[in-house]
Amino acid sequence: MSRDVAVLGAGMHPWGKWGRSFIEYGTIAARTALEDAGVDWRDVQSIVGADTVRGGYPGYVAGATFAKALGWQGARVTSVYAACASGAQAINTARTQILAGLADVVLVVGADAAPKGFFRPAGGDRQDDPDWLRFRVLGATNPAYFGLYARRRMALHGDTLEDFAQVKVKNAASGALNPYARYRKTVTAQDVAASAVVADPLRLLDICATSDGAAALVLSSMDFARRHGQADPVRIRAVSTVTPQYPQTVLDLPDIATDSAAAVQPPERTFRASIAHAAYEEAGIGPEELSLAEVYDLSTALELQWYEDLGLCGEGEGAKLLREGVTSPGGRVPVNSSGGLASFGEAVPAQAIAQVCELTWQLRGAAGERQVDGARVGITANQGLFGHGSAVVAVR
Repeated sequence: MSRDVAVLGAGMHPWGKWGRSFIEYGTIAARTALEDAGVDWRDVQSIVGADTVRGGYPGYVAGATFAKALGWQGARVTSVYAACASGAQAINTARTQILAGLADVVLVVGADAAPKGFFRPAGGDRQDDPDWLRFRVLGATNPAYFGLYARRRMALHGDTLEDFAQVKVKNAASGALNPYARYRKTVTAQDVAASAVVADPLRLLDICATSDGAAALVLSSMDFARRHGQADPVRIRAVSTVTPQYPQTVLDLPDIATDSAAAVQPPERTFRASIAHAAYEEAGIGPEELSLAEVYDLSTALELQWYEDLGLCGEGEGAKLLREGVTSPGGRVPVNSSGGLASFGEAVPAQAIAQVCELTWQLRGAAGERQVDGARVGITANQGLFGHGSAVVAVR
């Protein structure tokens, strides 16, 4: 039995620093997705909102917040939070409702209005909160973590500052072609090298910004899509929201220590690699079948790690794959044809949904100058704090 659901519509609000409410951004993205789908809001049977902890009480109940903003019409409502994986959790919730027969058409929305500078824990003193502890005990901001991860790759695999810079050059070139991107300017490796050191060895242009933005999808059953005149829509074939397995022997914030493997052997795959593996298994595909990928490039070094975690190459070969042009536009598996976080910045609950928007446009052949020739299969990947996996496989 097919477990595909159709992507009828995709919509976004441009990323930037607009100084307005996340509700406004999400409502615009939602209406754009509904228009793209040719579906009236009153015909939507369920709405799933990805939460933002920065939006006050409305942010914690994003599903109801967006339902009210669009106009109460009696739809089911769900709100989900999973840090950077919130959008994937929202997509998975919508898909589950459709496959369970609870709804034929569901609207998924995520939006954020991010603070200036790096993200920090929610207010208050909480000694049992690992996110609070890593700031108070280690002073480990997100950029500090990205820098440590980059140093690890340099030590283990021989990655260089020039390799990291080329990730930014590649993604900036794609972002310059994306009307929704915040940064629409090409950069050179020299620009990256000349930017200020933020967390050694990473420069300012190696690290993503925090942004305002929104993304939305209209998902439906395949039967609804056919009745709606969509005989061959983009389909979501798998969603992975797996958690880690004990013992974890590679440090992953917000945790500030690893598990011991003295008595128990580590699992076959690291947490990040298990995210994509679960998606491949459910979709019945392998990495060799991918046309493109959208990954969470919080830093340039972390993008190289995703190449390996997605199975595009072996361990330690990410930089080699980049140098060979495999992940560049026109390469065998272009990565971050949208421009990635390098071009957008983080709008946390929206980002995983935005990744699927990009896959949708690419698989439709509607990505304009960014179009990946012959795109048929795509995967997204990101990771939320507190053990939230996030990967979506879309096909055409």
